[in-house]
Amino acid sequence: MNTQFLRFAVGGAIGFVADAGMLYLMIALGLGYFGGRAVSFVFAVWVTWQFNRRFTFQARTDIPVWREFLHYFVAMIGGGAVNYAAYSATVVLLPPSNLLPLIGVAVGAVAGMAVNFATAKWLVFKS
Repeated sequence: MNTQFLRFAVGGAIGFVADAGMLYLMIALGLGYFGGRAVSFVFAVWVTWQFNRRFTFQARTDIPVWREFLHYFVAMIGGGAVNYAAYSATVVLLPPSNLLPLIGVAVGAVAGMAVNFATAKWLVFKS
């Protein structure tokens, strides 16, 4: 298996922990499953960008760092839409439980991973 994809998966696992942790915090603060997930997704994108630019891909030196993040964030929107749709279906269709947000984040992360890897590799961190 491609080592770059494996590093991306490690970054995704770190992003998953960040995403789920922030989601539970946002739910505790009253934002609910959907508003909380919007906040946690943005946080997870920032966390995975930090990891991926250092360990998975070469950080771009031809553009300012803030522009690289903006490119990364916009590129993650496609996978994020797949992720959010899978998350939403999970929390709507499964019975309520304390683990429901965590299960939803996991389902969403798996659903959006291939799209996010492709856009990061070929759009954001291209040579």
